[in-house]
Formats: sequence, C-alpha cells, structure tokens
Amino acid sequence: MKKVAVIGCGSYMDSGNGCPGEWRCLKAASLGDGNFEEPSQVVAFIRCECPGRATATNMGLAIKLSEIKPDVIYLSSCCAKAKPGCPYSDPEEKAKIIEEKTGIKVVLGTHDYH
Repeated sequence: MKKVAVIGCGSYMDSGNGCPGEWRCLKAASLGDGNFEEPSQVVAFIRCECPGRATATNMGLAIKLSEIKPDVIYLSSCCAKAKPGCPYSDPEEKAKIIEEKTGIKVVLGTHDYH
C-alpha cells in the first residue's frame, strides 16, 4: 500500500465551501478514487495557510517528525482545482517548490467529489 501525504487549503476548509476539511481526501485515498491509483495510507495531512510560504517547510517537518516518508504528496483538490484559485500561488509552482524541498513527487488534486 502506498504511503501518501496530503496538503489541504486551510482557507478553503475554513470557509465552508463544501468541504469541512480532509474527509473527502481521506475517503479518496482509502478507496483509491480520484487521482489515487490504489488504496493508500495517509501518513501526513497538513494545511496550507495563506499566503503559503511555509507549506514546503511544514511538509518537510511533518515527514521528519512522523519518521514516515510518503511515496507521493498530493495537493488536495481544493489547493489544485478550486475556483477561484489561490490568489497567492499557482498550483504547479507550489508543487515544484514542494518537490524540490522534499524530493517527493507531487500530484495535483485528490478527488472529483462534488
């Protein structure tokens, strides 16, 4: 079973725009739905907090403190696909920064649930 980490948009979760938090991402990971190729174990879940400068560092710290290195990191659908999008960073740019910091592949989006 793949070990994965998920980064969710804290602002989106707090605003009540249809997702109260991580449950949709956790469901998709456990069932292997959406962008998850197989059922996966979530070993870290962090919130991206505006303006997002600390996201890569926080993910690195979560990996270090948990002592479990994920096989893949996912930018949640609310980070990668929300409309309107993040006013502070582009999802592709954020993914590149996280990949450079952690050395782990980043996938844009977790699920297609409405």
